[in-house]
Amino acid sequence: MTTLADHPTVNETLAALRRSHDRLVAALEGLTDTQVAGPSYDDDWSIGQVASHLGSGAEIFGLFLDAGLSETAAPGIEQIQPIWDRWNAKSPAEQARDAISADAAFLNRLDSLTADERRQWRLDMFGGEQTLASLLRMRLAEHALHTWDVLVVLDPAEAVAADAVELIIDTLPGLVGRAGKPTEVPFTVHV
Repeated sequence: MTTLADHPTVNETLAALRRSHDRLVAALEGLTDTQVAGPSYDDDWSIGQVASHLGSGAEIFGLFLDAGLSETAAPGIEQIQPIWDRWNAKSPAEQARDAISADAAFLNRLDSLTADERRQWRLDMFGGEQTLASLLRMRLAEHALHTWDVLVVLDPAEAVAADAVELIIDTLPGLVGRAGKPTEVPFTVHV
């Protein structure tokens, strides 16, 4: 297994992403329409909305994948916003169902890449040049954490998948720098 000092490979990250997908499928497939419309751990989203975020994310990461393969610019908000709008218009049950298929389609596309395509893939985005491995780590971070947003409301003992944590933990400083929001009251986060 990868240590924090290692750079995870595409294969290691893709395997963890597949396991995260399997966890999401297992969680969503057993839910009723009422449960899917109910709250997730994310204060602002239902379980369906979390699934929608992951489904639309699969499509958006597909655009990133295409851009790197074709050596074109990363997609901008003008390509991304219509995807969000389409997913936001779905019912919670559709969001959950369609997220599973969109996520599987993205993983299948990744599996179809040749070794040369994987090695040569590059894309300038988020302030630097990304490799396919770094792109997949971004997707894994999003996927594993939002899958946990679903799982933990169903079972409070659930944790973020350990294999995903091992692969993404050293990306936290950059994520916090981009996503962190200041608060007036200091608090401690246990990792």
